Amino acid sequence: MTKQEANQYGTAALAFLGDAVYERLVREMIVVRANMPASKLHNEAVKYVCCEYQSAAVERIFDRLTDDEQAVYKRGRNSDGITPPKHSSAQDYRRATGLECLFGYLELTGESARLREIFVMIMGEM
Repeated sequence: MTKQEANQYGTAALAFLGDAVYERLVREMIVVRANMPASKLHNEAVKYVCCEYQSAAVERIFDRLTDDEQAVYKRGRNSDGITPPKHSSAQDYRRATGLECLFGYLELTGESARLREIFVMIMGEM
């Protein structure tokens, strides 16, 4: 899909896809690091997929994103209709939504190498 076509998708759709892509990468990283029972894998994954972690990740990588990537992130972060859960701040939840939009956008545009590069920036060396 072209960037222009991907930009026509709403932020909710991009975040929906991006959430799944991000979580899959987290799960892959955890499984590769250690073979453990599913309950322990789940508990480990939760540490990385929560909005607080994703919000902090954005602060670490934002300056290393391209202008287009920053625009996609900001569009997701600033979208209407974002209602954070009770345990999270609105700011953290908005940043996490922006990150998920970016992951969804990169997935739709077939930029898997860049997606993994950004994921490595977030997680450090895998």
